[in-house]
Amino acid sequence: MSGIKSPFGRVMGGAGMPDWLRSYNRADASADVMASVIVTIMLIPQSLAYAMLAGLPPQAGLYASILPLAAYALFGSSRVLAVGPVAVVSLMTAAAVSNVASQGTPEYWGAALVLALLSGIMLLAMGMLRLGWIANYLSHPVVSGFVTASGILIAMSQLKHLLGIEVSGHNLIELGGGILSQLSVIHLPTLLLGAAALGLLIWSRGPFKVWLSRFNLPASVSDMLVKAGPVAAVVLTTLLVSVFGLDQRGVPVVGAIPQGLPQVTLPTFDPELWQSLLPAALLISLIGFVESISVAQTLAAKRRQRIAPNRELLGLGSANMAAAFSGGFPVTGGFSRSVVSFEAGARSPLAGVITAVGIALTAALLTPLFHFLPKATLAATIIVAVLTLVDLPALKRTWDYSRTDFTAMAATVLVVLLVGVEAGVMTGVVASILLFLWKTSRPHVAVVGQVPDTEHFRNVLRHEVITHPTVLSIRVDESLYFANARFLEDLIYDKVVQQPLVEHVVLMCPAINHIDASALESLEDLMHRLSDAGVKLHLSEVKGPVMDKLKRSPLLEHLSGQVFLSQYQALQTLQPELDAEPPAPLSKAG
Repeated sequence: MSGIKSPFGRVMGGAGMPDWLRSYNRADASADVMASVIVTIMLIPQSLAYAMLAGLPPQAGLYASILPLAAYALFGSSRVLAVGPVAVVSLMTAAAVSNVASQGTPEYWGAALVLALLSGIMLLAMGMLRLGWIANYLSHPVVSGFVTASGILIAMSQLKHLLGIEVSGHNLIELGGGILSQLSVIHLPTLLLGAAALGLLIWSRGPFKVWLSRFNLPASVSDMLVKAGPVAAVVLTTLLVSVFGLDQRGVPVVGAIPQGLPQVTLPTFDPELWQSLLPAALLISLIGFVESISVAQTLAAKRRQRIAPNRELLGLGSANMAAAFSGGFPVTGGFSRSVVSFEAGARSPLAGVITAVGIALTAALLTPLFHFLPKATLAATIIVAVLTLVDLPALKRTWDYSRTDFTAMAATVLVVLLVGVEAGVMTGVVASILLFLWKTSRPHVAVVGQVPDTEHFRNVLRHEVITHPTVLSIRVDESLYFANARFLEDLIYDKVVQQPLVEHVVLMCPAINHIDASALESLEDLMHRLSDAGVKLHLSEVKGPVMDKLKRSPLLEHLSGQVFLSQYQALQTLQPELDAEPPAPLSKAG
């Protein structure tokens, strides 16, 4: 039966059934249940920890992991993406909300709800306008640099909880200076407890996993045991605090967490507050979408499935709207738990719904058990999670490949670390745009000649080719637009001036995909300047769409030369006008 598309773009069957549900079977259900159990075990401590990172009460992390998961399952396109609080978005939330309210106040949580609502509105609007391509404007080096710097910043911000000291700040200088000034008052019990949790988490990810492999356990069981490391750290450290009364000795704990499901929350409508949070909401939306779509596409490719970017915008927008109205904060697709969901065998969005049910049961029944949970354990959970995001070798790889991309990446890293996350993102985006304009304003231009006994033309500095002093063949390896138009005009004219025997300039256009109005005017000026010097301007290998636009301009009508289908045809046509004696091949250079 042929499907129809719903208003949200999901392919539906004749009975309004999602495409994945039509082939859903008992094996899929079993795999989804197993995957959801593993993800739930992983997500509970992460949700509590990321709420703390965002500066919110721990229950906000649980609330942000219930309805958003279900909302994404309804409208998203990925079958395995696990939506919820993530480290980078939590850090950005704290940075944005702390500018308008004091942490620990109702206004702070209210501002976080507004931030989630604004993010949801923006994502939904972009999805309905089919703006999924907007993620392309955040280059990979910038995103990679931002994530790496954010991981370092997040880890640094959590050291205060491991050391049992009070430190505030939103950049490396403030946090580092605060920690150094407080080293004399480190709380030893908190440090020992945090170090033990950190060691357990690192051990569970490495040696413990290797040790389990000796027992030939089923992969699902082994994965569940490994992923239960954070839960084990939570249980053991909570028991230590409770049994030995460490909270009475100054070890900070989570404290009382309200028991029950999230209530309906209505974000405050304050025009001034909305306006102040609007830029941060836009950045959170873009960063969250880029992170989410990258994970979703990577995992979908492993099963030959497709991800629809516009549906991802709708899914993430719906998830953030759900978070705003259920006491949460901005969410997106998480890398680590999505990979866990995939590797655990999740087959459909129902795995996310089942995970949401598990988190809801935890919020309704188990929150009293977290009263003595030390904040140092949550900090250790965050540190271990975010250090997997830090990719310092990427800086060297980018430096080796492209100094331009490295500049944008390094600028992003430095500004995030030294100023803050929002300034870092903006710096990276602006740097990428400026560097792109600079690079394309000085495009690669090659004088070319004919490869002997072929119809091919190559750079005279790289190949042994045949040229003639009266014909100058130039290939431009970039589209022509306002930033490079004048540069190319002057460069071509200068080459003609340097070669007084030239009578024809043939501009090869195979790499030119667009010519804007500024470049068109420069071509006309170049043609007139060359004509005054007794030189004809010809074009060759012009692409169809470019030719269509040129036909709507006066350039072709007044062109001093001709337009040729190929460079070889141009040389064959101009050959009678050349000297009878064939030129010798140029020696290979450069």
